[in-house]
Amino acid sequence: MRQSRRAFIKTTSAATAGVVIGPNLLAVKCTAENTKNPISVFTKCLQFLDYDGLGETLAKVGFKNAELSVRKGGHVLPVNVKTDLPKAVKALKKYGVSAPIMVTDIVNSDNPDTETVLGTASELGIKYYRMGYLSYDPAMSIMENLDKHRIAFENLEKINRKYNIHGCYQNHSGVRVGGPVWDLFTLLKDRDPVFMGVQYDIRHAVVEGGVSWPLGMKLLSPWIKTTAIKDFFWKNENGKWELTNVPLGEGMVDFDSYLKEYISLGISGPVTIHYEYELGGAESGKRNPTMSPEKISEYLTTDLNWLKMKFKEHGIDGLFN
Repeated sequence: MRQSRRAFIKTTSAATAGVVIGPNLLAVKCTAENTKNPISVFTKCLQFLDYDGLGETLAKVGFKNAELSVRKGGHVLPVNVKTDLPKAVKALKKYGVSAPIMVTDIVNSDNPDTETVLGTASELGIKYYRMGYLSYDPAMSIMENLDKHRIAFENLEKINRKYNIHGCYQNHSGVRVGGPVWDLFTLLKDRDPVFMGVQYDIRHAVVEGGVSWPLGMKLLSPWIKTTAIKDFFWKNENGKWELTNVPLGEGMVDFDSYLKEYISLGISGPVTIHYEYELGGAESGKRNPTMSPEKISEYLTTDLNWLKMKFKEHGIDGLFN
């Protein structure tokens, strides 16, 4: 029987009361090879912690994987990547947490930091990186923009091959590249999915696609190697409709339909929860959030448990102890 988020919270509140964060994790097992993928957490919401604090907290949470923020304002700054990324990975490893994926500002091969970041990450065993965002130049046509960005994707693929790392572009609601989803197919159709692909974000796909999002997901499925999980709803404020990020299960994302597509398309790879609803500023990466670490941990716990429950409902098994 499927539970609503409200019912789920009631049944788990006693177990989580007084615990900073502590559930074990599910792994996804949905491909022919039965690949297991522990759930990751995007570390932007924990940037108020140093590397040791991050590792210790994630270990208490039960997260086995982290999607490290390696970009301007992130846990690791690109300019310091050679010294700080090894420190971050070592600290996580000390607490039994891996870093298979990172989030970057990388959008082309011309930036001098690109090869430094990717080379350092590859040496440390990081297999995936999320790219930065590309914009549409209003002085150019849509196709002229895509032709320009297609060259950037082609050049990045060459560097990814060099360092044996996968670069994924997140579909993100709005007017930048990746908003309509279909534009990503144009950029990726000639690219090798082993080295270039998509971090498919169901929240943003639903914002832009309404009920048509499964079409875009199917179109991009060969290149979907990582996925992002979050939820939202539209809220009317003084006659104006605005997007509001909310905990998992409280919004408009139909996770049952999403997971059915996920399984039927044979998608696998790192699954990351993004915490972007109100956490006292932590959701925006602030170093001094007004919400207590304990309260933030409660939200992390509930979303993690909720996603584990949803995976279990759909037979995506493989508990990590």
